This record gives sequence, structure tokens and C-alpha cells, in this order.
Amino acid sequence: MIANIETLEPRMVRGYEIVASYPITQRNAHSFLVPSQSSDKQYEVSISRKEDSCTCPDHVYRKTQCKHIVAVKLWLALKDKLTVRQVEECETVACKFCNSLEVVKYGTKNGKQNYYCKSCKRKFVNNGDFQKLKFSPQTISLTLDLYFKGVSLRKISDHLRQFHSLSVSYGTIHNWLDKYVGILNEYVSTLELDTSSVWHADEMMVNVGGCWKYLWNVIDEGTRFQLASVISEERKIEDARKVFQVAKQVGSKKPRYVVTDGLKSYEKAISREFHTRQGSTTHIKGVGIRSKVNNNVIERLHGTLRERNKVQRGLKKDSSSTIDGERIYYNFIRPHQRFDGMTPAEVAGVDLELGENKWLGLLKKAMENGKG
Repeated sequence: MIANIETLEPRMVRGYEIVASYPITQRNAHSFLVPSQSSDKQYEVSISRKEDSCTCPDHVYRKTQCKHIVAVKLWLALKDKLTVRQVEECETVACKFCNSLEVVKYGTKNGKQNYYCKSCKRKFVNNGDFQKLKFSPQTISLTLDLYFKGVSLRKISDHLRQFHSLSVSYGTIHNWLDKYVGILNEYVSTLELDTSSVWHADEMMVNVGGCWKYLWNVIDEGTRFQLASVISEERKIEDARKVFQVAKQVGSKKPRYVVTDGLKSYEKAISREFHTRQGSTTHIKGVGIRSKVNNNVIERLHGTLRERNKVQRGLKKDSSSTIDGERIYYNFIRPHQRFDGMTPAEVAGVDLELGENKWLGLLKKAMENGKG
């Protein structure tokens, strides 16, 4: 089965040409020598579970999958007599016991793809940093996505049972939320943002453990990036200062303007947190829906949060992972119509290339960052 050559990417075409015309030398389980098409040089290609690499300029400077990497993958796939379509879609998997690339798929269990190594005759699951989990990373990312789109824990459990034949209790799903939102929050807090000069701040009431408390939020106007979320029992100056302190750390700079309603606590909090010798941030206060300057940006955010909290029937505790998770979903996962489907993170200059499954892509980035 040969693919139509006109439909292939240029590097894929050149990869075919290399396989057809040049000898590829396998040095060890994951290292190969591929001849150059334009000189007498040979480039070293490394194929591994974490990252593929090549010493050619195309890969070194453009950080792309070059024709030499493509050629090696084709060469390996053809050894196992795969079809061209399988070659184009295949993901290189090395045995986690012996690093051999002589690996074939060996059925699935609990939604995970199992593999069999022809070299050491052992079976394994290729889940990277999720290897010790009973369920696949795809299943975990699915639960995160459903939850922060407004589906309850019990309904997610029922969905997994009906459509994926997986028995996952709502308690397990709750534990996943606590664990992985914590990992994600730690990672995204290290990312640098390019925010605008105007921030909006406001507070809303939320039910926490049966008591009504205040949820303070700060959002950047230009990128719609939610900079901070803090819960407090009162609306005093120190409470307002706390949310601005978090926003300063995330935003990495002082805004020129902060827009708020008429709450008096904001005025002194802004003065104390943003006053410097170079000048103070201008506080635009007392805005309303009909004013020329309004707080509609953050009011829309609060509308989204209120809708979500109806499903939750309130928060269990002040430090609930739900608050952090909603902020991560809003900033990194949820596409915004205003930005033609881009996320606030992408607009703020944080392009992590997460792929179609943004939750899974972000989880993998966070896991890799945690290793370092």
C-alpha cells in the first residue's frame, strides 16, 4: 500500500528517498547513522521514548522532525512490514526494560496500549510519567476536561462506565483532580507572561463548606489571562492586598491602570502594592455597566464561575483544587472567541504547543518540568 506522493509533506518525501537510495546504519538500540543527500557527511539520529533528535542543521536550528528522523522511522517500520499509513501515524516506542526499538503493540487493558518487546520478550505500557497508574493518561485528561466543562464527578464516573467500559469511582476522580491540578498549578506558575497595562479586579461570593465567603479575581484586559484567585472571609484592605500580591507574581510587572468597583479596600490596597519611586498605578474606581470604562471583562469571568459552582453546589474548602483548576482551564485550555480560538496563555505569549488534547499536553509538560 503506497501513499499518494503528492499528499505527503516535503520531509516525508525526502525520507522515502533516503530509505530507497541510501544505507541506514543502526549503531545500537536507539542510535542510527543516516547519509547526507548533498555531501559525504553522516548525521546521527537518536530515537527515544522522550525525544527524537538529529545532528543535521534542519533539526538543530528549526527544532523540527527532519527528513533523517523520518527516514529512520520509515526504515524501522518497514522492517516490521507496516503500511505507509501506519508509518505516518506511528509513534516511536522503545522498550522501557532494554531500550530496544523492536517493539510491537500488544492489545489494550483499562484503556492503555500494551506493548511487547521482541528483544527481551517482555510486555509493558508506555505511559511515560504516568506508568504507575492503573488508568491511562488519556482517561485522566478526559476526566479533567469533563469536570471543568461542568460535568459532576458522579456523571463523569457514569460516562466512563457507559462509553469506555471503565469502572472509576467518583472518589478516585476527585483524588485525580487534587493531585494533577496541584502539579499543573506548580508548573504554570513558572511561565513568563506578556500582559497588558490594564488589569481588572473584582470579588464575588461563593459557598465554601456551607459558609459564604469572597472570591477575589484579577484579570488582564489585553490577554484575558486570569492572574489571581484568592478566597477570604472579609473584604478588608489586607484581603485585597493578597490578591494583588499573587497577581504581581504571575504578571511579572506593575500595571499602569487597575479597574475596580467602588469598594474602598481597593484604593489603599492598590496604593500600597503598586506605589514605587517611578510612579504609582492609576486606580480607576467606581465603574459600572453603563460607564465608558467598565468591569465587564471580569464580570463575564464571574458569570462563568457562577455557572460552574451551581454544578458543584459550593466548594468544600478554601484551598479547593477547583479554584486553581478553573483558572488553568480558563487560561490554557478553553478557546476564546475574541481571539479566534486562541487561549489567553497563547495571547500572552505562552505557546506550549499542547496539541489537540490540551489537558494531556499540559500534564506531560508539567511532569517533565517536575523531573528537572
